[in-house]
Parts: sequence; structure tokens; C-alpha cells
Amino acid sequence: MFFYDTNKRYNRFSDHLRNLYGVKVYKVTLDAGFTCPNRDGTISYEGCIFCDNGGSFSQLYPNNISVKEQLDLGISLCIDKYKAKKFLAYFQAYSNTYKPVEELKRIYDQALSHDDVIGMSIGTRPDCVDSEKLDLIQNYAENYYVWLEYGLQSIHEKSLKFINRGHSFETFCHALKETQKRNINVCAHVILGLPNETREDMLETARALGDLGVNGVKIHLLCVLNNTRLTKLYFQGKIPMMEEDEYVETVCDFLELLPPEMTIHRLAGNGLKPNMLAPAWLSKKFVVLNKIDKLLEERNSFQGVKFQKVTKGNHL
Repeated sequence: MFFYDTNKRYNRFSDHLRNLYGVKVYKVTLDAGFTCPNRDGTISYEGCIFCDNGGSFSQLYPNNISVKEQLDLGISLCIDKYKAKKFLAYFQAYSNTYKPVEELKRIYDQALSHDDVIGMSIGTRPDCVDSEKLDLIQNYAENYYVWLEYGLQSIHEKSLKFINRGHSFETFCHALKETQKRNINVCAHVILGLPNETREDMLETARALGDLGVNGVKIHLLCVLNNTRLTKLYFQGKIPMMEEDEYVETVCDFLELLPPEMTIHRLAGNGLKPNMLAPAWLSKKFVVLNKIDKLLEERNSFQGVKFQKVTKGNHL
């Protein structure tokens, strides 16, 4: 089974977008000056143990300029580098619903002011949305292509507590339910290789995402960035890193359990951050992606081959 006349055995998001719009669509990353309740003292001042001072922002240009200026510059760069024709405004840094709704509207309006922007993707936490904010985003979704990206990381409470996530799986399920009521696309972020999680634990997360009807998923590997709380634990030998082949096998197992219509937004980080400490092999992103393709081919397998719908009642 292949997706969108490509050689991919999984439903790659970039191919999904090209199929929808007929051209290459690229996400332009934005930093709109948000923070996070897990860093500003609302939940804690420490944040998640893996998060650095950039708040997961892949910075291509200065973030001390307006959203519109960032967008215009990002679009120009993506046209030159990636030959993209249409764009998604991607609010990536920190928790991008963590402001009053009036301010959110002003920020989101800026992001949609460019003629070639077809929508936006909003990265946030499931404890940073409410009915008023979701209603605002629903209004945008009536005329634009909109995603909410919720940082889940794992369905297991032991893992959420270890990484100091500051919310529960139940919190994610509630936010997901409210978002689905409004027909807004949801992408869940998960992390593989969390300490004390077995491969079966990780695959339970895959089964839950499929059962809950999540529209998309970003799969990350636990990696150690400098100047994070994880750094000290890593140098103390308390954080084992997944080996490359183990990660590739786990990702393939994970994909097999997801519904075939779920879009795959990421299978490996790009490893470009200069302060990434481990694992070293993650810096070779395309090597990892090629190994995933090769293993699926060797298995004669594909996304969804082992997917079985259970019931949302198990989770919500």
C-alpha cells in the first residue's frame, strides 16, 4: 500500500497537503512571544525536563520582529529554498494559545494576512485551551486550513510526571474532545524513548491515538539539549538513549498501529540545533527516514496494517 502516488508506506503530511492544494505547501515557523504555564510559575518555573530556552522553536530568522515580518521573511526563504507555493503559519515556540482571546485574535489575524497563507498550525498544551479560545479557532477553521498541535508526549502518567509535563492524559482527552466537537484538526506530539517506558508502553500510546480519532501525529525521539534539566541526568548516566536501529523498529511498529488516514507530521527531528548533546545519530535525519522506509519495505508493511478500532470510551 502506498500513499498519494509516492513510494511512502505512511501518510506523510507534506504529501497530504500537496494532494489537497496541488502545490508544495510549507510550514513557516513563528515566535509570537508566548510563554508557558509550566515555566512562568502558574504550574511551575522549571518546565518540562527536555525543553530548552527556545521553547522548541526552530529559529530561521530573528524573533524580535512582528509576526507579519517573520512570516514575510519565512515565506521568502521557503520560496527560494524549498520552491513552496503555499504556506501554513506555524506557531511553534512555547504554548501558542496562552494569552487572552482578544490578543490571540490579533496575532492570528497577522498570520493570515498574506495571500499565499492557506491556514495555520498552532502548537500548544492541552491545558491552555478553553471554550472561548476554541470557538475563536473554530471561526478561523471555517475559512482556513487549521490544526491544533497538542503536546501529549505519552499516555502514561508515570512518564508525564517524570518529564514534569504538568498535565495528565485525562487533560489531553478533555481538550481533544472539545476540539473535535468544533471539527478542528488535531495533531498529537509524542516522544519515544522516555525512561522506564518499554516498547509496549510506547505502542499503547499509538493504539490510544488511533482509538481517540486524532487526525495527525508528530513522533519525536527523546534527545538531550544543552542547558535543560535533562542535561544533568544524562551526564549522571540516568537517561539511556535509544539506539538508531531500536528507534527505527519502534517507529515502524508505531506506524503499523495507527489508522491509515492519520497524517504523519514528523518521524524524526532534524537534529540541527547546535546545543543538541545526544544522541549523535539523530543529526542524520534523512538517514533515519530512509531506514524507516527500508524496514517497512522489508516487512512488506505500511501504516495501519495492524490498526484495530476499539472504543473512545476507554480513554475519554
